[in-house]
Amino acid sequence: MNDNINPSDRPGKIELIASQRVSINGELYKVVDFLNKNLKEYRLMFGLTKKEDKMVISVYEVE
Repeated sequence: MNDNINPSDRPGKIELIASQRVSINGELYKVVDFLNKNLKEYRLMFGLTKKEDKMVISVYEVE
């Protein structure tokens, strides 16, 4: 067993590409769900978080 594997070299690595703060929109989660379902073959994943009075949408590349 090799204990010298760099965690960033593991399959399944997720890298943040971009993020954007937007006004709160109760239906934005539907857009994120739609993007995740339709763009996963392009190794993209989308996330949505609420911070204070804004929402943050993030785009990740998945290896």
